[in-house]
Amino acid sequence: MRKLIALLVLVLGLAFAQSDIRLVLVPGLTTDAFYITMNKGAQAAAEALGITVDFQGAPNFNPVEQIPVLDAVIASRPDGILIAPTDKVQLVEPLRKAFEAGIPIVTVDTFIDDGKYQDGAGDGDFPVSYVASDNVAGGMIAARAMCNAIGSTGSVYVSNVNPGISTTDQREEGFKAGIAEICPDVHVLETQFNEDDSSTAAAQFQAVLASNPDLSGVFGANLFSALGAANGVEAAGADVTVIAFDAPQSIVDQIDSGLVDMTIAQHPFEIGYYGVVTAYAHITGNPVPPHIGTGYTLMTKDNIADPEVQKFIYSE
Repeated sequence: MRKLIALLVLVLGLAFAQSDIRLVLVPGLTTDAFYITMNKGAQAAAEALGITVDFQGAPNFNPVEQIPVLDAVIASRPDGILIAPTDKVQLVEPLRKAFEAGIPIVTVDTFIDDGKYQDGAGDGDFPVSYVASDNVAGGMIAARAMCNAIGSTGSVYVSNVNPGISTTDQREEGFKAGIAEICPDVHVLETQFNEDDSSTAAAQFQAVLASNPDLSGVFGANLFSALGAANGVEAAGADVTVIAFDAPQSIVDQIDSGLVDMTIAQHPFEIGYYGVVTAYAHITGNPVPPHIGTGYTLMTKDNIADPEVQKFIYSE
């Protein structure tokens, strides 16, 4: 955090030193409240620095749709690219085209390869920096909350999108490690992958519950996983704890109704803001750290009305 503050002070002190810079933010998808909030942070930083940040992406979180957008962005020759890669393997070579064209890359939210950049190891170490929440830590926060909610008995499972997405892979990893450490007697069932479809996630909940009557909790590793699990709980009339990840209004509504017990809110405004600051610092010749972490806020029915918590609800 000290490095982050020092970087911010340095760069904002240089604001307007070079105002003809154009960056492009390529989100995981354009219609999600998380990325909309991230773009607001990016635009706030752009205004502070007197530069331009464009927002260009696909409507769905899918590498097949994201790669053509990225190709078009590279062809437009921006001064830098901020991107949330939709697959940590499939986006390596498309992003290498930007690198070989001399365009600096900062990954935001998600990463390529192992997310460890500028270390001379791996096929995808060429981005300048990775700005994101610590998703392993976020998964462990969810595990701690789950253990507190259900005690030390029963079974739980992770409702996830697809394997190969860096953020949700890490949230699952952190959750499983946290359960093993904090409440090791709780049985972790096989992960259910729903392809980001809440209806599929709801149907999977029904199937898991039917096979495991001791089911105590579900960790939804992203928005639709959690919403689907909550819908499954409602349809079954089950007493099962649902912990979500991310904080759009739809999840907040589910906390108010009691279908979702709590959610781990990221700070996407900060990710967008510091992503732009990092790219600007690099472009203007200043050193930047290869990884910048941002925080979390745990939202529950007890604190959701607190203005200091509500400010982390994602924009629509």
